[in-house]
Amino acid sequence: MNKSESKYFNTAKKMDEALISLLEKKSIEYITVSEICKKANVNRSTFYLHYENIIDLLNETARFLLDGFIVCFNIDRKAITKKIRESSLEELVFISDEYLHPYLSYIKENKRVFKTVLAHSDSFGFNEIFQKLYENIFNPILERFDYPTADRKYVMMFYLNGITAIVTEWLKDGCEKTIEEVSKIIYECIFGLKPDGHHML
Repeated sequence: MNKSESKYFNTAKKMDEALISLLEKKSIEYITVSEICKKANVNRSTFYLHYENIIDLLNETARFLLDGFIVCFNIDRKAITKKIRESSLEELVFISDEYLHPYLSYIKENKRVFKTVLAHSDSFGFNEIFQKLYENIFNPILERFDYPTADRKYVMMFYLNGITAIVTEWLKDGCEKTIEEVSKIIYECIFGLKPDGHHML
């Protein structure tokens, strides 16, 4: 990254952070470009050099937050890969607290931004996370079970679309349920369990 690219990135990051800060105090409908510029210490022409409008900034801010999650996820990638390779098949599960809690915690910590993005965009921005989950968890586990390569993406989408729907409802409710409760709901839905631990079917 050269000096001009670095300056451009740092300016964009400042505006991302300014919007996140403002969203903690008010809804996006009441946030102005002037407020964002003042908080980020940039002028209006700089804002419009980067974005067409505030919703454009909002979408980038969501990507900025998701990038942060992916960076955190990558820290444990080697350990996760090692565990998948060395664990017995009985120990390998697609959905567990080990994978769900960091994801749910990050969503909850930034719920104002993600909830706002959800209200203004059909694409929630999870594609980047899902790709990382597929590369680092789902595909290696399915490979261990000798699952046909051509069918793996369908299995992944079955799991992840269900998880996305649950997380979306959780956000709509203001993340009122605890991370543990949401994780339990996801687990029960994926494995077909009733709250008492018995199978639904």
